[in-house]
Amino acid sequence: MTDQAIPGSWQPALAAVLASEQARQLGAFLRGEEGAGKPVYPPRGTRLRALELTPLDQAKVVILGQDPYHGPGQAMGLSFSVPHGVKVPPSLVNIYKELEADLGIPRPAHGDLTPWAQQGVLLLNTTLTVEGGKAGSHAGRGWDAITDACVAAVAARGEPAVFILWGSHAQGKAKRVAGLRGGSHCLIESPHPSPLSAYRGFFGSRPFSRANAFLAKHGRGGIDWSL
Repeated sequence: MTDQAIPGSWQPALAAVLASEQARQLGAFLRGEEGAGKPVYPPRGTRLRALELTPLDQAKVVILGQDPYHGPGQAMGLSFSVPHGVKVPPSLVNIYKELEADLGIPRPAHGDLTPWAQQGVLLLNTTLTVEGGKAGSHAGRGWDAITDACVAAVAARGEPAVFILWGSHAQGKAKRVAGLRGGSHCLIESPHPSPLSAYRGFFGSRPFSRANAFLAKHGRGGIDWSL
């Protein structure tokens, strides 16, 4: 299915779905796209970066995105994140505005969210690849089964976790996960930080302080959201 080995902590949770026909078809699709010379983002070797940086047993917060950025050099395997030196995308600009309003943290000059991932923030997109210049082009190709299993694995663990769900797509995905709603976890929902919807309730939603308050209450420690 992928050129990367599944990180060890995630293997038991994903073994069944990775052995499925759906995963086989996904692998064949990706090989076909690359074989045809189409640009596929993020590049090979980085598509499972969210799982590499945030082991399952360390996941405290899940932030769900939709699919990777589709411009050259943008996607890096973490939802909403771009590498140092790449212009900060509009949705991330708005995330930074809310971070500053919520916690007083100055807006970073870069868009690399790796420090969040290393502290237990699973920055997961629903779909983990995209064709260059074509947003949503790999949706419905099999990634959903895999990323659903990732979300379900966090929800099934004994430790309470925070699920930050921005926009209807992320919220709809969470509703499919057994044990998430009505369980011991914290769900923080708001409109998407996109410029098209941020003013409908994303601004002022204070997801960062709310996440830390919940984690502290349950003895899991907070996240240092500064970058």
